[in-house]
Amino acid sequence: MLNHSSGLYLGIAVSVGLAAIFQFWAADFYYLRDLLWTQPWRIMTAHWVHVGWMHYLLNMLALICLVLIFPKINTIRFYIALLLLPIFISVAIYVFSPDVAAYAGFSGVLHGLYVFAAVQGLGDKKERFFAYCILLGLSIKLVWEGAFGALSGTAQMIGNPVLIEAHQYGVLGGILLSLIFFTIRQID
Repeated sequence: MLNHSSGLYLGIAVSVGLAAIFQFWAADFYYLRDLLWTQPWRIMTAHWVHVGWMHYLLNMLALICLVLIFPKINTIRFYIALLLLPIFISVAIYVFSPDVAAYAGFSGVLHGLYVFAAVQGLGDKKERFFAYCILLGLSIKLVWEGAFGALSGTAQMIGNPVLIEAHQYGVLGGILLSLIFFTIRQID
């Protein structure tokens, strides 16, 4: 049986590897609104492909950093969030952003995972400090994106526009998952 750290690192390694493999056939995995009903896997896979290798690299580095910042995150909850956030974000894009015809990338999931990990990581002083910094930084970033749009440097670096709605839906998904787990913990 895997210990806690091994389980987290295995999840990260599988995520990084899966995203790299999908990258070779990215066009078959993007979120394409017109194809979702006939190719429903795109609801999940859109978040594991990227618009290019630089986009992939940035997102996978952010994923690796997450477990370095929050090494005590509950492995099972992390896996649940890793599986549910892509679905939540795709459905939210489909329902609330009908003008979005195509999407690819993991950044929305990352936003949700960081919120989720920060809320889960409210343990000792060091964890609380990192958690509050992450939550404050994400809040400032979302306000900035809402008021001024995505940072132009990010769009230039990845070679495509940034879909800030994915970030917003990811944060919302991270908050909802945190509330669900908090509620479950209170019931137990």
